[in-house]
Amino acid sequence: MASDQRDGNSVQEDLKQEPLCCSFAVYDAGKCCDYGQLPRSRTKSRSLSASRPAALENPKIFRRTQSLHGPCPVTKFGPKACMLQNPKTVMHIPDPASQRLTWNKPPKNVLVIKKIKDASLLQPFKDLCRFLSEQQKMIVYVEKKVLEDPAIVSDNSFGPVTKKFCTFHEDYDDISDQIDFIICLGGDGTLLYASSLFQASVPPVMAFHLGSLGFLAPFNFDAFQCQVTQVIEGNAAIVLRSRLKVKVMKEHKEKKIELRNGLSESTVRLTKTKEKEHGKRVIQYQVLNEVVIDRGPSSYLSNVDVFLDGHLITTVQGDGIIVSTPTGSTAYAAAAGASMIHPNVPAIMITPICPHSLSFRPIIVPAGVELEIMLSPDARNTAWVSFDGRNRQEIFHGDSIIITTSCYPVPSICFRNPVNDWFESLAECLHWNVRKKQNHFIVEEEDY
Repeated sequence: MASDQRDGNSVQEDLKQEPLCCSFAVYDAGKCCDYGQLPRSRTKSRSLSASRPAALENPKIFRRTQSLHGPCPVTKFGPKACMLQNPKTVMHIPDPASQRLTWNKPPKNVLVIKKIKDASLLQPFKDLCRFLSEQQKMIVYVEKKVLEDPAIVSDNSFGPVTKKFCTFHEDYDDISDQIDFIICLGGDGTLLYASSLFQASVPPVMAFHLGSLGFLAPFNFDAFQCQVTQVIEGNAAIVLRSRLKVKVMKEHKEKKIELRNGLSESTVRLTKTKEKEHGKRVIQYQVLNEVVIDRGPSSYLSNVDVFLDGHLITTVQGDGIIVSTPTGSTAYAAAAGASMIHPNVPAIMITPICPHSLSFRPIIVPAGVELEIMLSPDARNTAWVSFDGRNRQEIFHGDSIIITTSCYPVPSICFRNPVNDWFESLAECLHWNVRKKQNHFIVEEEDY
């Protein structure tokens, strides 16, 4: 274990923006282990000293500043919602039965997310919005393109209701500090979309099953008035679905631009960035399901190196790799052969996609580790990465993807409780362990 302990207030400056666990295990490169010593049955080319010699010059890179359990998730969701504190709690790992929703102030602003281009959702959307606006006297936020649906525009009876709505555009308006809770109408994609709108604290999410699968949507719309009223009154259980904090660090790629006078000018390609680190452009994402790195359109195998807390653990040769949350373990990862993890378990799943090795099985690592994925130096082609199926982009040599557990989970409102809802979803949506029962033996009575 670590050679010393220190409080969370004294961690490095790059972690001050996130609330972490109360204590941190610090690993010192000079005291804990010799990073020049190779792991058992590993060749020297797999060691960190061979693959990243520059990193050894700075021992701070190897100092663990975070618990393996991951960062403590925030328990304040949006402007008014928070998790009810249980004074009898003695465990650091949250008890699923003790996670209850409460409100600091009565909720006023609600975001309604509707699946686009689905005619079957028009009437439920209208009924819900009328109920929220006229009976609950709430301010309803909807995306601008939802109201541009011809079926809504042509409905004169619904026109007075839409005039009370607050609208926004996904790429231009920031509504993160205005929404008290979210209601999703559709399938699992609406919940993923809701998560993408909030890159920090996420308001409580209530998802109605009106899509094709609905694994993450436990509510049926038949009794929506009673169920929504209970949530507004603060009578609901929640499950904190952990997200991944992903940093995509890209090298500056220069290209020549021909000017009108025949001269050329070196220019950096323009992309949407938020910050810079070590001379690289950095783009950040909050991911609810998974990060997928694949070979893209190339016919060659993908060849990417996977580092865990600075150590090279493996090189992926195959179609790609999936890094998923427990919530995402029942999505693409399950189709690739991974285990399914309950969302309350603090973990990160690493799943290869069609690996060129029979022994490469999916693994589960602690939620507090830091993963770094980059192209191998001898990779024949580039790779492609996507985040919850969005923002797909190409990864070149010198680029890297850093993945950690985010401290901003998605508080998903439960129909009953986190345990029952999850197993019911496994049975109803994925038909988990469904088979015809074996017949029992028929014992014939012997005649005496």
